[in-house]
Amino acid sequence: MNEHVESPAPRPAFTPMAQRFRGFLPVVVDVETGGFDCNRHALLEIAAVPVEMDENGLLYPGQTASAHVIPAEGTEIDPKSLEVTGIVLDHPFRLAKPEREALEHVFAPVRAAMKKYNCQRAILVGHNAHFDLNFVNATVNRSGHKRNPFHPFSVFDTVTLAGVAYGQTVLARAVQAAGFPWDASEAHSAVYDTEQTARLFCKIVNAWPSSPRT
Repeated sequence: MNEHVESPAPRPAFTPMAQRFRGFLPVVVDVETGGFDCNRHALLEIAAVPVEMDENGLLYPGQTASAHVIPAEGTEIDPKSLEVTGIVLDHPFRLAKPEREALEHVFAPVRAAMKKYNCQRAILVGHNAHFDLNFVNATVNRSGHKRNPFHPFSVFDTVTLAGVAYGQTVLARAVQAAGFPWDASEAHSAVYDTEQTARLFCKIVNAWPSSPRT
């Protein structure tokens, strides 16, 4: 007796975005922290900008998602880091969230963008990107968050890209070399640095010809 076996549903075709980056969605991230050690120092701010693609295949920054973060119990804050970032932890309008809630606030639109473009994973784009990724991963592990959309170790680093494209590795100088203004008074805000890094990444990638998928 022959049994009818249904064929598996065909896999959705790659969208141009997924095709451009081998199934990855670039998402620009910046974190502001209480120091340099991701396992010891607190996450204080996080912002993310999923990268979008227009009908001509050109990249542009999507909408920003951000959150202020309540320092997790047991983490430390170096006072010198607060001098650099200007973060006032007890500011009445800071409206900080616990780590897990802050991550979900940022991760949810990332997952929505992945679905939109049929991408399998998000890949973190950052300026000194492994610093940001290490803090994201440490916070995910500490908070028990189970739906981290980011690849655990691969990144696109705008330090390298800007060094190749413009001969500049400092974010402010790279952004200006790309033709964008830079406001030093806004720097070291997670939102501002993320949005500037997103503009830089998109400009560099749009100037680089993409190869057809084979």
